[in-house]
Amino acid sequence: MGSSTSGNCSSISITGLTNSGSESDLRGQRDLIDERKRKRKQSNRESARRSRMRKQKHLDDLTSQVGHLRKENSQIVAGIAVTTQHYVTIESENSVLRAQLLELNHRLNSLTEIVDFVESSSSGGFGMETGHQGGLSDGGGGGGGGLGFFDGAMNLGFYNQPIMATPATTGDVFDC
Repeated sequence: MGSSTSGNCSSISITGLTNSGSESDLRGQRDLIDERKRKRKQSNRESARRSRMRKQKHLDDLTSQVGHLRKENSQIVAGIAVTTQHYVTIESENSVLRAQLLELNHRLNSLTEIVDFVESSSSGGFGMETGHQGGLSDGGGGGGGGLGFFDGAMNLGFYNQPIMATPATTGDVFDC
């Protein structure tokens, strides 16, 4: 007689079949169990194959994404290089303009001082005269280099000089 408390279902059914005395039933049961094992193994193989395929697809997607991101990154790096070059060019132009501004402000201050001096001289009775030698006179009639007028205008030829600021000279003026 079979033990019904062994806890193993297959041994119970096999034992139960043995008690029935049918050898073919026992072989049929084993064949059924073997078929179930084969189906389970086949199902596991298919599941593993699908899992490997999913992994491979995920890996292919990630590889494609890496390629896309590398391409995008190189485009961004190239854009940064172009932007940096534009920045350097504009900064250089800005430095030139700053130096020119300083030079123009200096000229404006000098001209303002001259205008203030002329206005205060004419109202204060300084008595500047027109020179006769084609230059500034000192009021004494000599052809020297004193202060005075020539044909009613001041000799300000040095103020017509071009602004001399260049990128090479602005580095000393502005180190930003």
